[in-house]
Amino acid sequence: MNNKLGEFEEIVLLLVAAQHEEAYGLSITKAIEEELQRAVTMSSVHTALYRLEEKGFVESHIGDAEGNRRGRRKRIFVITALGKKALHEARDARNHIWNMIPKFVLEFGH
Repeated sequence: MNNKLGEFEEIVLLLVAAQHEEAYGLSITKAIEEELQRAVTMSSVHTALYRLEEKGFVESHIGDAEGNRRGRRKRIFVITALGKKALHEARDARNHIWNMIPKFVLEFGH
C-alpha cells in the first residue's frame, strides 16, 4: 500500500482537517476553488477522498439529511491519526527542502 501523499491528496487532506467534522465533497471542492483559485471537479475530489480512505488517512460516515438535498445525506470525512501523521511528514519534507535553498536564490530582483 502506498502511504505517500500526492500533491492533490495533500490539499484535500488539509481541507478535511481544516473543516473539522464538516468536510464533504462539495465543501472541499468549493474550498479549493475559493481558497486556492484552482478549478477542480467534484469527481476528482471524491476520487482523492476515496483514495485517502483506502490509505487509512480519513474515515467517513453518512451525515444527517438537511437543507434542500431532497433527502440525500452527505458523506462526512474526518482525518485519522494516520492522516495527521502523513500531513506532518509531508510538511516536514517540504520544510526540509525549503531550508536547503540558499536565501539569495529566492530573493526578488536577482
